[in-house]
Amino acid sequence: MLRIIDARTREPVDAAPARRGLTRVEVHAPGSDTTNLRVLLVGDLLVRTLELGGTPVWALLTGGHRQAELRADAATLGIRPFEDSPDVGAGLGESQVVHVTTEDAAPSEGVRIAVAPVEPGPPHPSDPAVLRLALIGRHHGTPVRLEAAGLDDAHATLARWRAAVARWARQPSRPVPDDVRGRLRDAWDDDLDVPRVLDVLRQVETEPELADGARFETYAYADRLLGLDLTRDLGAPS
Repeated sequence: MLRIIDARTREPVDAAPARRGLTRVEVHAPGSDTTNLRVLLVGDLLVRTLELGGTPVWALLTGGHRQAELRADAATLGIRPFEDSPDVGAGLGESQVVHVTTEDAAPSEGVRIAVAPVEPGPPHPSDPAVLRLALIGRHHGTPVRLEAAGLDDAHATLARWRAAVARWARQPSRPVPDDVRGRLRDAWDDDLDVPRVLDVLRQVETEPELADGARFETYAYADRLLGLDLTRDLGAPS
């Protein structure tokens, strides 16, 4: 079960306290800079994690005058659409409301995830998944400084993983090992610890006892959360 640290109380809370109960995820992103894009990306990760656990989600975006620009950048980054957020009040009887905001946002009622800022750097890379990987490579409570070296590292990692996934896909399929699935879920259920998810994938990449078919299924499974299009090169020439 996903537990997140409430930025108001610094205490862990269940993101979905009622089994199969609706959770409302409301993202507050009034600007269109990279920090606001990161806030929306964390909202996307939260929605994906809840859905992987079988929780129904109502995803809303509260923005400002540049919301159209933010939505366009979000779509490029593989962030799924969020509904416009009117004054929803009590909503649809959801069992939990989680607000995703910048660190300096005014306090809000309900559980709150505060996302640390991004210090902009070079122009965004041509492959949006590279920027997505660079942003999710740090815990959402840790500031991100975009630098050429970090983007180059994300590009190299993404290229290596996509090539490996395409290669592993040619081998007989094997299920995701139970212990690997458990390590992945333990990571993302622990306050959306996506960097630890990435660490699990790095371990799976080189574990000698794993069959390549199991590596493929593991990466495909984890990508339901990561959204990095890791299976993009399936069927491409070696």
